[in-house]
Amino acid sequence: MTTQINRGRSHVDLHLHSTASDGTTSPSGVVELAASTALQTIALTDHDSAAGIAEARAAGSRLGVEVIAGIEMSTSVERGELHMLGYFIDPANSTLSERLEQFRDSRERRAETMVERLQAAGVPITLERVLAFGAGGAIGRPHVARALVEAGQATSVSDAFDRYLVPGRVGYVPHFRLTPAAAIELIHAANGVAVLAHPYSTGAVEAVVAELVAAGLDGLEVFYSLYNDDQQAFLAMLAGHHDLVPTGGSDFHGTGEREGHEIGSANVPDDTVDRLRHVAAERR
Repeated sequence: MTTQINRGRSHVDLHLHSTASDGTTSPSGVVELAASTALQTIALTDHDSAAGIAEARAAGSRLGVEVIAGIEMSTSVERGELHMLGYFIDPANSTLSERLEQFRDSRERRAETMVERLQAAGVPITLERVLAFGAGGAIGRPHVARALVEAGQATSVSDAFDRYLVPGRVGYVPHFRLTPAAAIELIHAANGVAVLAHPYSTGAVEAVVAELVAAGLDGLEVFYSLYNDDQQAFLAMLAGHHDLVPTGGSDFHGTGEREGHEIGSANVPDDTVDRLRHVAAERR
């Protein structure tokens, strides 16, 4: 099926984060923002967490916004990391829930180690402040970064990452991740549809997609907020070649958090949701 690049106003955003992971807006707040920008269907895709879905769905019912249960899973590959989106997952699936609990424990231990390394280097932040920024959600590097900004050790979250939290810097600590194939299997086990997030971040896009198709990949994030028309056209062609559902979203983490990732900023075709729903129904 040929995929057209959408030029009009989108009513769909399938890549949104909340305080259930590393966003700065509550799950219900994300839905309220969606409603205020005329979005009709969204997916809450927190990092390694489904904790915000119930709250988001309740807000969606109140405001007339369809909320798809989603997730963004961190995976490890030889060349770095790769993120896998899951759509129409069952948040109560026992296999998924058990693995997410393991992720949560691993993230907290990782945060403790990052803070210890930074403190040993003379950087005055505390684990308490990092956990406070996490607000009970899945802890990640952005929460450490916000604590660094608050402590006057960086001018912004991006600056904090560059100074302290990327590979080779004093505060960087790798964390446990699944392989991409295991993430696809886990999403499928929860009756979900597995989609590769922001494909250009993987490096060798064509080779990576071919590998993941063999592992059961269902879709490709074509309409990503930062991708230009040429990039989207190439990804649409690649999705068509492999019979993948082309999806898209803003990768919103909060108002003013990341330039170019404003909610609703990705031009996602309205029929994307039906195509995802069809794949999910076939899987069930």
